[in-house]
Amino acid sequence: MNRLSLEQVLKDNNTRDPNSISSLKLNHKALSDVSCLSEFKNLERLDLSFNNLTSLEGLKSCVNLKWLSVANNKLQSLKGIEGLSKLTVLNAGKNKLKVMDEVMSIVSLRAVILNDNEIASVCRLEPLRDLNTLVLSRNPIRDIGDSLMKVKSITKLSLSHCQLQTIQSSLKSCIELKELRLAHNDIKVLPAELALNKKLQNLDLGNNVITRWSDLKVLDSLVNLKNLNLQGNPMVEKDKLAKKIKRILPNLHVFNARPIDKYTKNEKGAGVDEVDDSSLNAANKQESQTEKRKDRDFKHLMMAGTKGGIGKLENSSDSDTKKLKPKSRNRITMSQTTKFWSRGMKKVIMSRKRATNVRC
Repeated sequence: MNRLSLEQVLKDNNTRDPNSISSLKLNHKALSDVSCLSEFKNLERLDLSFNNLTSLEGLKSCVNLKWLSVANNKLQSLKGIEGLSKLTVLNAGKNKLKVMDEVMSIVSLRAVILNDNEIASVCRLEPLRDLNTLVLSRNPIRDIGDSLMKVKSITKLSLSHCQLQTIQSSLKSCIELKELRLAHNDIKVLPAELALNKKLQNLDLGNNVITRWSDLKVLDSLVNLKNLNLQGNPMVEKDKLAKKIKRILPNLHVFNARPIDKYTKNEKGAGVDEVDDSSLNAANKQESQTEKRKDRDFKHLMMAGTKGGIGKLENSSDSDTKKLKPKSRNRITMSQTTKFWSRGMKKVIMSRKRATNVRC
């Protein structure tokens, strides 16, 4: 067990008065006990991330805390923070939390970050009237229920990598919502009630199971969307949606992680480029074959000509020449040449004999 000591903290901060310290950064120290922090009454900002904490009971007396990070520890409960009435930011991501009920009593909270835990259900958050950011991604949450029914102030909500199949009307009261992340779930359709979230600017629905464009009909009402992600859904693989999306969402800047203008431009030019490339490839291929054929015929002609058959080839038609195979063409030429040579030699011999007879 690595226990944090009061003396060491005071020494590190060059002071003898714990009440003079308003901020402490104690991350990456393998701490498992921080009970000595109860002496720091005026502490407002505390970073205890990347330690080995299993309890937050030692923070009960830190009543002036406004910012607290206990991310990347071994916490199974948030007990100990219920009385921190001035806390506005809580980051307890990447722990082993199974419930989040303790946050309900901290009405001053504006940002709650509980990603990468084991939370299966979302508690009712209506007491948190100033809550603007809620991050619950990578938790086994199947249903939001009515946890956010009366939370009008929330602007950013992340429920990516959960087990959601639907969001139904859970967000209809979140009229200030600007950023909604629902990627990597099992969502099949967006509810019509999402049209009430007219201020929505960023919507991430990547890697769900949306199969039809009609399941996204509510997008028509979200005219303020600037960033939309639909990558990884079956319907994206079937249709080219960029033009359609651009038409119904005139203020959209980014679609599927790409600038919408560049996306639509490439999509528009893709067909032309593909036709041009294919035509050019076909023409090049035909031209190449023609050139090869000409080269082959020329080589055959040259081979035949060098062996004495050039006269015969000159008198033959092009069609006849093309029908001849190189070997047969060479063989015929050689036999004809031999025949002509033999006849010539016979004539020479006969003329010599005649000359001999005459002399005799």
